[in-house]
Amino acid sequence: MKNLKFDKTGSADFSKTLRSRVNAYFKSTNTNIYGDRSMVIKTIIMLTVFFLPLIIMSTGLVSSPPLIFALYITSGLGMAGVGMGVMHDAIHGSYSKHKLVNKYVGYTMNLIGANANVWKIQHNVLHHTYTNVDEGDDDINSPFFLRFSPNAKHYWIHQFQYLYIWFFYGLSTISWITTKDFVRLKRYKEMGFFNKEGEYGKEVLKITGWKLFYYSYALVLPLIMIPLPAWIIVLAFLSMHFVTGICISLVFQTAHIVSDAVFPKADQEGLISYDWTVHQLATTSNYAPRSKVFSWLIGGLNFQVEHHLFPNICHIHYSKLSKIVSETAREFNVPYMVKKTFVEALSDHVKMLRQLGRA
Repeated sequence: MKNLKFDKTGSADFSKTLRSRVNAYFKSTNTNIYGDRSMVIKTIIMLTVFFLPLIIMSTGLVSSPPLIFALYITSGLGMAGVGMGVMHDAIHGSYSKHKLVNKYVGYTMNLIGANANVWKIQHNVLHHTYTNVDEGDDDINSPFFLRFSPNAKHYWIHQFQYLYIWFFYGLSTISWITTKDFVRLKRYKEMGFFNKEGEYGKEVLKITGWKLFYYSYALVLPLIMIPLPAWIIVLAFLSMHFVTGICISLVFQTAHIVSDAVFPKADQEGLISYDWTVHQLATTSNYAPRSKVFSWLIGGLNFQVEHHLFPNICHIHYSKLSKIVSETAREFNVPYMVKKTFVEALSDHVKMLRQLGRA
């Protein structure tokens, strides 16, 4: 990857004004940027939705295949809720003003089979810094049969990706709990991360240990306790992850892989022709801003613009900040993209997938 950098010569006034207004909002309302009691309540609810079905199955009292599938799928919805509405804020450091609280709540990522430390590099560092930039944003670095950027190499198979991509979205968390963390850990080491003495080896052991712990309670225990053929339990377990993968992929992808987002290309010296703040607005779109229930369920990620500009601020504040950001963007003639509904955002995502498949 090139040593990417942003053009700092323009839009400094916009960035300065925006941050000043956001700071003034928190000061005038006498609130802080972190989560409050509502985040604790959400954490309890999401963890309960995730763990309770697994606990019920582990008692061995449930033997109906349809009920097993229903319990696993319910757990999958809880898993998505933990990922989007709990872990996400904690790993960004916005869940609590206490670092230890953020650290331990961030371990909920490990509890659902992935790894917090690898996610920090993939998401916090690469995605948030180099959004929609080829070879920078790891969220658009995909296998050859998927194309998420007009700057990526085109293959004939991409013309069908809008049809088959849903299957791979569903597989995304299955990949996460098996190989993805190990593959990315190795690649990130080659990029200069995890390069302290012994750090890489320790991280491999930690990842392995957490995954074995996850499999032990999410799959092995039900296999032992439920009086049904193993293939039924395994299939139900996979269905849980398929549901989780679809939910998480659609929430994130509909914010960036859309027709009006830009995909900046760095020049030969690695310079991106945007100020970082404007870059985030040009590559990110909001959707369904008036849907409070939907926003609660997905951890405020329908306000992706605000999240990308202020990842250190808890998502419970994003709906309020969106008014400040949109008004300031309009004042400085900076793009502010928003779709009225999630269905509109999803439709535009499919449109973009088809467009990327043709060229």
